[in-house]
Amino acid sequence: MGMGCAACVARVEGTIKNQNGVKACNVSLAANSAQVEYDPAVVKSTELKKAVQDAGYDLLVQEGDDDDDEDHPDKDNLEEEAEDLRRKEYGKLHRDMVLAIILAVSVFVVQMAVKPFRGKGLLLLAATAVSVFWCGRRFHRAALAQARHFRSNMDTLVSLSTIISFLFSCFNLVFPRVMGNGDSPAPLYFDSAAMITAFILIGRILEEKARYGTTASIRKLMGLKPRKVKAEPGDIIRIKPGQGIPVDGTVIQGASFVDESLLTGEPVPAEKFPGSKVYTGTTNQKGTLQVKVEKTGPDTLLSGIINMVRNAQGSKARIQRTVDKVAAVFVPIILLIAIGTFIYWCFIAREGGGFGNALLYMVSVLVIACPCSLGLATPTAIVAGIGKGADEGILIKDADALQTARKIRRLVLDKTGTLTVGRPEVIKSKWFDESAKGILLAMEQASEHPLAPAIISSLGTDVTAVEISGFNAIPGKGIEAVSGEDRYFAGNTAPAGCLVGNDWIDEGYTVTYFSRGEELLAVFAISDSLKDSSVEAIAQLGQMGIKVSMLTGDNENSARLTATQAGISDFRAGVLPDGKAGYIKSLQDNKTIVAMAGDGINDSAALATADVSIAMGHGSDIAIDTSMVTIVSSDLTKVPRLVQLSKRTSRIISENLFWAFIYNVLAVPLAAGAFNMQLNPMIAAACMALSSVCVVTNSLRLRK
Repeated sequence: MGMGCAACVARVEGTIKNQNGVKACNVSLAANSAQVEYDPAVVKSTELKKAVQDAGYDLLVQEGDDDDDEDHPDKDNLEEEAEDLRRKEYGKLHRDMVLAIILAVSVFVVQMAVKPFRGKGLLLLAATAVSVFWCGRRFHRAALAQARHFRSNMDTLVSLSTIISFLFSCFNLVFPRVMGNGDSPAPLYFDSAAMITAFILIGRILEEKARYGTTASIRKLMGLKPRKVKAEPGDIIRIKPGQGIPVDGTVIQGASFVDESLLTGEPVPAEKFPGSKVYTGTTNQKGTLQVKVEKTGPDTLLSGIINMVRNAQGSKARIQRTVDKVAAVFVPIILLIAIGTFIYWCFIAREGGGFGNALLYMVSVLVIACPCSLGLATPTAIVAGIGKGADEGILIKDADALQTARKIRRLVLDKTGTLTVGRPEVIKSKWFDESAKGILLAMEQASEHPLAPAIISSLGTDVTAVEISGFNAIPGKGIEAVSGEDRYFAGNTAPAGCLVGNDWIDEGYTVTYFSRGEELLAVFAISDSLKDSSVEAIAQLGQMGIKVSMLTGDNENSARLTATQAGISDFRAGVLPDGKAGYIKSLQDNKTIVAMAGDGINDSAALATADVSIAMGHGSDIAIDTSMVTIVSSDLTKVPRLVQLSKRTSRIISENLFWAFIYNVLAVPLAAGAFNMQLNPMIAAACMALSSVCVVTNSLRLRK
């Protein structure tokens, strides 16, 4: 709390890092947060808080959570406390701004337009004093706290400029002839001091509102958290139509459609039936569901997403670390330039100099310099970009991943569960005697083979199982059973002389035969079908100049079938996990930026090797933990969307940094009197406020 510019970030970050037991620290100006990795056995969170307070800022911590993990159940209370403090501080800031505007306009009108009258100077002094020392008290308080530690920040510049203008005007009011010109009394600059305070406060309000907009996604996710329920894993709860689902679990009874759009980014409600997974924060629409509780509170998918987005928004891109180093020395450099400006115009300049003009030049330099725009250029864009991704079901774990994604030139895909739905389905079938369907249903229901559910599903719901006996599973071949006087077989072996299904085998399908003795009754072509989004995603990536490769442990025919259907020309079959990682490494050796998308444990090594790793949200925990990006809905079209978002974010960052640097490079010399121009401090204050607002507003374009 209390940070206003990049110098503040550097100060807070340095303070925390210097504490014993702190391993790492990232402070974000845009998110107004600090991520700290520390050893609670060496340093307590309350000690970190005190150190930050001693530095002139404040740190909210959860009392007594030093031994707990990041998902502490009271963490929400901390978020609520921070939000409450932000609202209160914003309210005070708004009241001070309104009063400062009224006083500034009044001082300006009285000083410039009202004829001299008895007590005019004292009236101006009183009104300006209220504006500078009451409305602008936060700047002086922060500047004083920094000065105690021989530090400076943006508040130092604002405080010095307003106090110098005010005190100089007070001196001229009391001793009008000392700095006067003949019979003319010395000029008063109460209007400048009051206007500077008003403009800076207006800028802070606009900046705060815009910066608050960049963190809208995390607040939206927090708002998804439904009512708290007293439920433990293993309990059964009932979810009525229209209710929010308060737990992660599995449907055991009932059918309905659940709106998961705010969680996955998918607009179409997901159908739920017994066996389906449901998640906290989603909304049941029509039917009543009975759900077996699996995860609650901080263990839910929603809590994991919130933590991931929060941590990502607080992370720093590589370029930000360089900017932070520049910003850390920015204010001291500006102070030196301001002093040098004063010395030049007061003692060296032959024309247009003098103490009064020198003071105006110095105040203009102090006011117009803007480390805020530098400090906000990168983090606001990162926060907005990661938030936009979260809105669309793309969870980006850190800032570097968001920046690197735009450079991807090769995408390596796993097949099962990434390109395909991850479960076998009967794609083609041919029946010669449909009267035996009940027998096949009974056999497959008794089977534990992974292809059995696909055949059962293809038989439909109007088929009734027939009583069988002598059921037997033959490893590597299939299953057999007896019904009546006949023996039936279902498996990968065709009756003698049967040629039916050979063409399906050549196409890459897994073929299952159903026979009575040597009589063929039915044949099935089974495959793991493509996701609806896969073909579209591959086409979009191709248009973006990204080449796609597929690696799979499946056989050659099955791999060729999937690759052909998806539109992928480069594929490799029979690849083991270490082979996937080796293939990615070979591409990287040719200076290619490689992304890997997968969902299984066998993909974890390849994901860890890739420059950008993308996990499907329905995949294994290991794949998700290893990856930099998680696609909640497992929709591959989110990959080209990720690349587009990365390009937009990087472009916004470049624009922000360009304008922030150009502004300061041009504005400071202008304020110092380059070209013999004298810039009014009021105009300088307005320019400074506008520069920060422009940077943050530009970042907000990512939200659209």
